[in-house]
Amino acid sequence: MLILLPPSETKRAGGEGAPLDLEALALPALRPQRAAVADALIALAADEDEAARVLKLSGRQRGDIAANAALRSAPTLPAVDRYTGVLYDALDAASLPASARRWLGARALIHSAPFGPVGALDAIPAYRLSAGTSLPGLPSLRRVWADAVAAALTAAAPSFVLDLRSEAYAALGPVPEGVASAYVRVVTPTGRALNHFNKHAKGALVRALAVERPRISGGTALRRWADSAGWTLRPGEPGEVELIVEHG
Repeated sequence: MLILLPPSETKRAGGEGAPLDLEALALPALRPQRAAVADALIALAADEDEAARVLKLSGRQRGDIAANAALRSAPTLPAVDRYTGVLYDALDAASLPASARRWLGARALIHSAPFGPVGALDAIPAYRLSAGTSLPGLPSLRRVWADAVAAALTAAAPSFVLDLRSEAYAALGPVPEGVASAYVRVVTPTGRALNHFNKHAKGALVRALAVERPRISGGTALRRWADSAGWTLRPGEPGEVELIVEHG
């Protein structure tokens, strides 16, 4: 099983790892796209006013421009530790046993805007870039990433993909039709979609998977594990599964 996670707008600063090494990231076929987006983001940072406009930054967020300028030289953190916010607080990767972190590193990709999907333990710097941003000198991020990511996922040949990304990030790299997958929507028992609890539930689900490390090769096996682990999953629209939570 391969798990696809969304990134978070909020991130931890700093890090202790060596600077970004594009060659070391998961899905190495994406290196040309990663280099192009990283270079465009660094170039944009040279003009602070233009960077603030393109990235839609408030005055208090302008410090993020410096992070972009240092994209290739700044210290790094494992991606799963770099991101903060509701989903990543619920996942709480720092407190996971080493075996669970290794499991995440082998099976979870976090879909970033500048680097595409990266391994959960891949070392990345802090940055500011969202899925809907258009960088000067590049096509839209969807045009940069979608076909390349789909091809890379096909080449990876996962037996099953559990897609927990937001729709914006799923559009940057659709799971190919030939790959068995389930897109997760978090809803109440009556089918009402959730926001805050959507992110929390996804993070908690991934934590449970990492701790228990079940063997899952398809949607039926996923629902069987969920039933045994106290989660409620039900079929949704074609290609989707609904994660049921009581909150909201």
